[in-house]
Amino acid sequence: MDAYLVGGFVRDRLLDRPHNDRDWVVVGSTPEEMLARGFQQVGRDFPVFLHPRSKEEYALARGRDTDGNLTTGPGISLDEDLARRDLTINAIAMDREGRIIDPFHGRQDLEQRILRHLPSFSDDPLRILRLARLAAGLDFSIAEETATLARNLTERGDLSSLAPERIWQELRRALCTPSPRRFVEVLRELGALKAILPEVDALFGIPQPEKYHPEIDTGIHVLMALDRVTELTTDPLVRFAVLVHDLGKAVTPPEYWPSHRGHEALGVPLVDRVCRRLRIPEHYRKLARKTSRYHLMVHLALELKPRTLAKLLDDLDAWRAPEDFERFLLACQSDAQGHKGPRISLIPADYLRRIHTLTRDISARDVPTHIHGKQIGREIHQLRCRRIATFRKQCSPGDFSRQDDSGAGGC
Repeated sequence: MDAYLVGGFVRDRLLDRPHNDRDWVVVGSTPEEMLARGFQQVGRDFPVFLHPRSKEEYALARGRDTDGNLTTGPGISLDEDLARRDLTINAIAMDREGRIIDPFHGRQDLEQRILRHLPSFSDDPLRILRLARLAAGLDFSIAEETATLARNLTERGDLSSLAPERIWQELRRALCTPSPRRFVEVLRELGALKAILPEVDALFGIPQPEKYHPEIDTGIHVLMALDRVTELTTDPLVRFAVLVHDLGKAVTPPEYWPSHRGHEALGVPLVDRVCRRLRIPEHYRKLARKTSRYHLMVHLALELKPRTLAKLLDDLDAWRAPEDFERFLLACQSDAQGHKGPRISLIPADYLRRIHTLTRDISARDVPTHIHGKQIGREIHQLRCRRIATFRKQCSPGDFSRQDDSGAGGC
């Protein structure tokens, strides 16, 4: 039995990147032999085994029979197994002594920072999304013939066969890369953004007021907001909320352009539609809905009355879920600062943070004992409003009004 390290571990080691997860391919063995050696089987159709001590994954080598179907067996060679992989840079193996086996010249493509497909790329349309994710994660270019193939597969409708969960898993992983913007750009270049996220694709070409958005194009603004959120946090929840925060602008009637009055509320059902279609987890949906619905109110917070501010924090569930409230403010900051020109300091977000801090200790304990039932909630709301009003009176005029010449931004 011969075992070789394969895939991302070898690729990342050659790139001198972090490489923790080790996957092995086993040549010249059978399921019976693996079990006899103490391995634990975790796959059925094409058996994968866990090492009895390290718990690393060992997969039997796979190839194709005369009918083109995947098969496994002791006669399958390492080259046959590598040939069924997606890209040359993922078809490199390493033996236990550290020797490299590279039948498809993947090391050369690593040196040239190029993503190039193998003939089996077409076997799984999810590889189009992985291609975009690797371009974003590694900052590699895509070989022209590979881009052409991916476009052809997309135009043929291959992406429509993907299970929603697989699309979401790839999207979530892409949001964690150093450049989610690049992921979106590559998908759009390949025609795949329209296939999996038509609501985002529709934003490109939609104009916005130049006063607040010198970049004008809504799609470009979303890309710039993704750049900013990437600088602020690695949290994929916040990054997803930024990706979908302006979906409502795509449904503004053209006669009202470049204004987008009410786009915040119009975007909420579109966020819901994306999350239902891709079966995105509920905590992602909740934050994205809040960001779509209330991001403009953050930019206008200095103008809001105490009762409106208290209701806003209540709608955001800020007192019960302060971590999500901070995520929401980061998403709004990314929106406000995701445009051309000078970057504004987001004073309204700081203002809301102060209000949240000042009101978070108010609870039913502060309500007179003769008040019962639903009146308790109303009384808590009034207590918060009074504390906010007092705070506003104590602020000097310049405490929360600093802006630069770029305007309010993000609206």
